[in-house]
Amino acid sequence: MDSTTAILDAEITVLDYETTGSVRGFANEPWQIGMVALKGGKVAPESMFESLLRVEPNRPFNPNAPGRHALLRDAIAAAPLPQELWPEIRPRLTAFPLCAHNVATEKKFLRLMAPMHRFGLWIDTLRIARKVWPGCASYALGELMVLLDLKRKVDSLCPAKEAHDALYDAVASALLLEHLLAQPGWTDLSIGELASL
Repeated sequence: MDSTTAILDAEITVLDYETTGSVRGFANEPWQIGMVALKGGKVAPESMFESLLRVEPNRPFNPNAPGRHALLRDAIAAAPLPQELWPEIRPRLTAFPLCAHNVATEKKFLRLMAPMHRFGLWIDTLRIARKVWPGCASYALGELMVLLDLKRKVDSLCPAKEAHDALYDAVASALLLEHLLAQPGWTDLSIGELASL
């Protein structure tokens, strides 16, 4: 997508990974991915996608890693490998700008999933939130959902899920971006300008 495309003319893929966390002797691995599209500045619920990602059953998780992984170990062991899932999710990740709350994790695991692919522009809701609301006690995604009165909306879009579920966090990030874009003047930005904030 052209970086000069206006925000309201753009589709943005918002994504989140949940990971095993750091354990000595093991690389940090993703065990879940969630995605949702932002179309015309609004979250598109029909675009929600989630999948577990295979982690071998004997591989330890960091005991402090958040999420429901302990309850899902059998399902995680039987889930597709990231490379097996790639053909299904590739169009959503290669044709549109990407967004996450603190993009470093998502960038890292996408590069591992598709090392030869060059991804487009990245929008970081964490970095933008720090600029827009300086002085917040916390910029954690869950805290921002409460502060901005968005938590009920996330809960209604993701029933029976909670923070540190990949789909829940992707939807929360998308709602944060939707909230930002609803502020006066924000829809005048281009995708490139938003990504550079």
